[in-house]
Amino acid sequence: MKYINKKLTIENIGFQKIANKFETPCYCYSYSKLEENINNFKKNFKSFSPLICFAVKSNTNVNLIREIKKFGLGADVVSIGELMMALKAGINPNKIVFSGVGKTSSEISFAIKKKILLINAESISEIKEINRIAKLKRKKVQVGIRLNPNTDAKTLSQISTGKKENKFGVNRKTFYEIIKYCKNSKNINLKCLSVHIGSQILNHRPYEKMLNVVNEIINKTNHEFEFIDLGGGMGIPYSEKNKKLNYKKYNKAILKFLKKRKVKIIFEPGRSIIGDTATLLTKVIYIKDSERKKFIILDAAMNDLMRPALYGAEHRTLPVNKSNKISKKTYEFVGPICESTDKFITLKKFQKLKEKDLVAICDVGAYGMSLSSNYNLRPKAVELLIKGSKINVIRKRQKHKNLI
Repeated sequence: MKYINKKLTIENIGFQKIANKFETPCYCYSYSKLEENINNFKKNFKSFSPLICFAVKSNTNVNLIREIKKFGLGADVVSIGELMMALKAGINPNKIVFSGVGKTSSEISFAIKKKILLINAESISEIKEINRIAKLKRKKVQVGIRLNPNTDAKTLSQISTGKKENKFGVNRKTFYEIIKYCKNSKNINLKCLSVHIGSQILNHRPYEKMLNVVNEIINKTNHEFEFIDLGGGMGIPYSEKNKKLNYKKYNKAILKFLKKRKVKIIFEPGRSIIGDTATLLTKVIYIKDSERKKFIILDAAMNDLMRPALYGAEHRTLPVNKSNKISKKTYEFVGPICESTDKFITLKKFQKLKEKDLVAICDVGAYGMSLSSNYNLRPKAVELLIKGSKINVIRKRQKHKNLI
């Protein structure tokens, strides 16, 4: 995104033009940014050519997943719905990894039927259920075990997944028990050790600690793993305060790990691929004055973008039409939903806005639409993919008649 003659644009199209044609709120994705992110990710880790499985939970739009697939990426899924979506998008089953702590019997059965690369189990009960179903089907199933490395990713508590108090993965003792169980099974082929320590990680050091734990565990198990799934969690800078994750240092740590191991690395990036590709375009409905601040009431709400209400996350917020006039009062950007948590950000010294002005909420490509809902019976926003001067509707705006 950039300003041209004080008008905010995405690729070669002004947001004002988009709003005039498609109304607001709407999600606008930049194809060139998506392409750039994927190519940069590949470039940073080209020394060992990992299998990159896009985390479908971060964005479930089938048309975007189709575009991602064209770059040779696989998929990381956490439900039968996401698995179906990945397959519909044309992802090769041999590039699909199924994660998650609570896979049902029908989900496991479907994954076995589709011959996906790996089912990453997260408990001994799940391993036993996979074995039972595989035995009934007379199949040998490739599985991974997700280890909980008890590593603090130094991120939000709501998105931490690698500490011992988190529900994900198994501890060392259970890990060893599962390896023993798998060795005695004719229907399970233990191929992978999986770890994932959290989300929105901007420091390479937690990854280094994680790799040290993984190395120590492998030395003790004496098991030959074909894959090491390092998960994802790579963060993006949502504000100027955030530092970028140092991929070079993370790459260096992995290369050090690989000197002793002949394994294929799997990554499960989501946010780092799709996060900064999208903008939520919204319009000011009303401006409501109070003693200390002004409420900027937008036509977008927490049902359109849940992250601020759920995590207290802050997204860069920009005026579509730039001016030099600055508001003396603090602006609090809120939505129309009947909840006090339906607010996006509070900003001082923002430029003066008036009713019907357009506002752009940035970096919403990950966990934006995928967390959206119909709360207050609000239809979901339209999604647009911008490619140069072309606008593609990749998901139509919902209509009330389809909800009621």
